[in-house]
Amino acid sequence: MIFICEKHKLQEGILITQKAITGKSTMPILEGIYITANKKEVTLIGSDMDVSIETKVEANVIQEGTVVIDSKIFGEIIRKLPNSEVRIERIENDTLQISCEKSVFNVVYMNSDEFPSLPEIDEEKQIQIPQNILKNMIKSTSFAVAQDETRPILQGILFEMKNRKLNLVALDGYRLAIKTEYLDSDFDIEVVIPGKTLNEVSKILDDVESIVNITFSNNHILFNLNKTRIISRLLDGKFVNYNSLLPQEHKLLVEVNKQYLQNGIERASLMAKDGNSNLIKLEVQQDNLIITSNSQLGKVREEVAIIMQGEGIQIAFNSRYLLDVLKNMEEDIVVLEMTSSVTPCIIKAKETDSYRYLVLPVRLIR
Repeated sequence: MIFICEKHKLQEGILITQKAITGKSTMPILEGIYITANKKEVTLIGSDMDVSIETKVEANVIQEGTVVIDSKIFGEIIRKLPNSEVRIERIENDTLQISCEKSVFNVVYMNSDEFPSLPEIDEEKQIQIPQNILKNMIKSTSFAVAQDETRPILQGILFEMKNRKLNLVALDGYRLAIKTEYLDSDFDIEVVIPGKTLNEVSKILDDVESIVNITFSNNHILFNLNKTRIISRLLDGKFVNYNSLLPQEHKLLVEVNKQYLQNGIERASLMAKDGNSNLIKLEVQQDNLIITSNSQLGKVREEVAIIMQGEGIQIAFNSRYLLDVLKNMEEDIVVLEMTSSVTPCIIKAKETDSYRYLVLPVRLIR
């Protein structure tokens, strides 16, 4: 195997594939990047068996071949080389020679036959979605994925396509996040994708309108970005019936400027440092929302102008849960729907139905 490639292109390909290499596998071969030189390009693959990432890099292939090389050392070598052409050649004694200008490295490679093959996925049935929209959908929901391993299904995000709508849904027992986009597709699917997979997909996606093709098998999902393919296993089990968690009616509706509310909660949370509750209290009055917090550090009072329909209320929240929601909403005006101090609060945008968030209040001891 011999090929020549621009350093920056090779480095970019390595960084993409390394996102799938966790270093936690019991198989030493999965510490490596699988490299195949073929025709006018080099294919790089990283995998931890749960997630596999394949990306293609332009290269001048002089001699075809395949090797597996340790991901960390390969990435460090390429990163520190001059910004010039890199020549990679397989030589005797299971060694890969990497040369660039006056630098020459000889690195032992692994047997590529031991590297597991990627799952086969039929790409006939596809959902197509612009990269920027999918990236935004993941960002708008992934913060609500459960970190607790006792309910593995909640460590994933529901990917639900029906009635020409794509819903991404995440919940952790304290809050629920739903992001919806309309897609021109009759394809119906309901699968649960590991949250960590979608976070890595989000890092690879660009904020552009070019299309991602998404395909499913019984156990896997494939994201095809032309030069890069990401294959992930799906989580087993049935996701929570999230619609049953959403209140069907409310007694109080509050319209408020999102940024003013976010700023007020951020300042109030500076005093909300007792334990891990990050407790803040909201008091809804006729034209104002009063935000307060008391702790051993001191106390704070914030006032935000609102438009309200219904009766006033006093309710408490973990400030972090509210801020996670507000930071991921892009609209100027948000709507809060509440019924009592012990029932969930719904937060959504005023002008669009693409976001819905549910946050449980903290029960106050009177």
